[in-house]
Amino acid sequence: MAGGGPVGLMLACELALAGVPVAVLERLTEVDTTIKAGSINTPAAEAFYRRGMLPALAEVQRTAFGKFDSFVRERRDTGASPVRQPARFAGHFAGIMLRGDLLDSSDPDFDGPGPAAEVGLVAQADLERLLQVRAAELGVDLRRGTTLTGFDAAADGVHVHTSDGSLRAGWLVGCDGGRSTVRRLAGFPFPGTAPEITGRQALVELTGGEALGAGWNWTGTGTYAHGPLPGRLLTVEFDGPPADRESPVTAEELEASLRRVSGVPDVRIHKVLTATRFTDNARQVPDYRSGRVLLAGDAAHVHAPFGGQGLNLGIGDALNLGWKLAATVRGWAPEGLLDTYTAERHPLGAWVLDWARAQVALMRPESHARALRGVLAELAGTTAATTFFAKKISGVQQRYDLPGDHPLTGRSAPDLEFSDGTRLADRLRDGQGLLLDLTGDDSVLRRATGYGSRIRLLRADCPGRPGLAGLLVRPDGCTAWAADSPGGPDTGDALTAALRRWFGTPDDGAA
Repeated sequence: MAGGGPVGLMLACELALAGVPVAVLERLTEVDTTIKAGSINTPAAEAFYRRGMLPALAEVQRTAFGKFDSFVRERRDTGASPVRQPARFAGHFAGIMLRGDLLDSSDPDFDGPGPAAEVGLVAQADLERLLQVRAAELGVDLRRGTTLTGFDAAADGVHVHTSDGSLRAGWLVGCDGGRSTVRRLAGFPFPGTAPEITGRQALVELTGGEALGAGWNWTGTGTYAHGPLPGRLLTVEFDGPPADRESPVTAEELEASLRRVSGVPDVRIHKVLTATRFTDNARQVPDYRSGRVLLAGDAAHVHAPFGGQGLNLGIGDALNLGWKLAATVRGWAPEGLLDTYTAERHPLGAWVLDWARAQVALMRPESHARALRGVLAELAGTTAATTFFAKKISGVQQRYDLPGDHPLTGRSAPDLEFSDGTRLADRLRDGQGLLLDLTGDDSVLRRATGYGSRIRLLRADCPGRPGLAGLLVRPDGCTAWAADSPGGPDTGDALTAALRRWFGTPDDGAA
């Protein structure tokens, strides 16, 4: 695997959890501390929760909240305009803040994540550190300081060339970012739209920041954000893509951009702690697989980074691909299983690209965009619009198009709480599928006879969901089958079809 960022490490962990040996080639010798995404959405939080990582993420979030409190105090102590943070933050769209007190929390799409819904403020570098620890615990072969230089793919495997020699692998997955070497060498087409902005994001030491507006600000020359952490800055200028993406971002460059966009002449940047440039280049490969070579994360799709959607999209790619590739390697995958990776993830990627394009359009410093932004800001002050945007941003509305009419089919499995005090997430840590019977009817679990370690069988009581009879949950947490009554032949046939579609033929020929 090429790329040891959060997406590559998450995928490697999923493969290792399934007993598949994996080597990760990462050119950087240490965790990348460059400021990038600052949060994870609900599907990503659910994924980490189901693998036992939620307590560590919650600790990272507590530290982040402490830094936000420091930013608020800093603004107060310098006499700057106060931070106008909603009583409950529900996300933002192009910098338009959503008020959580307007959110319709009774909407059924919000019903299910359990404790995972309380964790979101986790920066990309912190997530990478946690995943590196988990990868080591699972025995992943992480080769830092090693660069992929080429490969030869054949029908039975891939010969990978690196800066440290060559190795033979059954499969190669490119998780190596927006300028992916794997994508380029494999010849994946990468259609999309050209960039029109230069964005810069940084953590700095500065003076004169009290004259800057807190949060997101739109001006006649662009957009800028100040906070929610001390020294955190973001600028967006509509002057085309940066001429240089490789050289370090200097204090002088950041200061000049901030002055141009904010109109504050006396702000001074004395030290750059971490900084990056970005654009709104929006592209996506049509197929995430070419023979024995696959792509995940930014290697498969790139877009403007507003809202951290790229990190979350990549984590979802890794979770979806991990168990399917493991099943293929181990020999029990049903026909076509690996092809469902593109079928399920490509539509979500396409949506994120359009979501990012729409935000860029609203940020443009011209009269039409300003008028539209005003209309949208007014609309965002309603319960219906806040709920709509929050569901999109949080990811709770995500659904794969799977066979079956039950409302849960294709959605992330709800974190059911059982009568013994345990929860569904507790039963998914080993990365197996799960067939859950909530009625005591032997006909449900009997359908999964012969699947062995592919599927864990569980009979339990769930007082909080009296109408639900059973669930089949894939290793990625997606509900593959659900029923409100187990007795009918159609229900049983649907379960059998789902078992075979996702877990193949039982070893003893049953089911």
